[in-house]
Amino acid sequence: MSDETAAAISAVRRDWVTEHRDTYLASGGAQGHIMDITPVGGRKFATHCLVKYVGRKSGKTFITPLCYADIGGEVVICGSKGGADTHPQWYLNLVDSPEVEFQIATQAFRGTWREPEGEERRKVWDFFIDCHPFYATYQASTERLLPLVLMKADTEIPVFKAEDATGHRTT
Repeated sequence: MSDETAAAISAVRRDWVTEHRDTYLASGGAQGHIMDITPVGGRKFATHCLVKYVGRKSGKTFITPLCYADIGGEVVICGSKGGADTHPQWYLNLVDSPEVEFQIATQAFRGTWREPEGEERRKVWDFFIDCHPFYATYQASTERLLPLVLMKADTEIPVFKAEDATGHRTT
């Protein structure tokens, strides 16, 4: 999918994504963790986490809601950008950091992350698209390999708050 097409789709979804993030943050994670995303090809009880990261150029802190799945005690997210031909900013920023902060429902964590490779990546991908089938459509719309990120919690930290984010990126 061209970046122009992805930008058009993003513009339509931007309000929803911002509202989703703001609801998640305002409720301390009591709302926004489970969302009905059947209108976009997802499941009725789709799981979402928040990922907090620092912009590699701006130095601003961003918080982005993403679909996730739990596999083998690690949390997997996907850098799809809706199937665009370029990686999402959150992924590019994460690559520059050895640690990650993420929130699942009412618990937040600092931990490490890694990208699965080879046979493990295939297994994680199959599991992820079983949980969130529309990601297969995203992968089919681009030639780039959508990155998978496995996050492992090390330390529990306070849940995220809206004021933790100094930037306002939604993808």
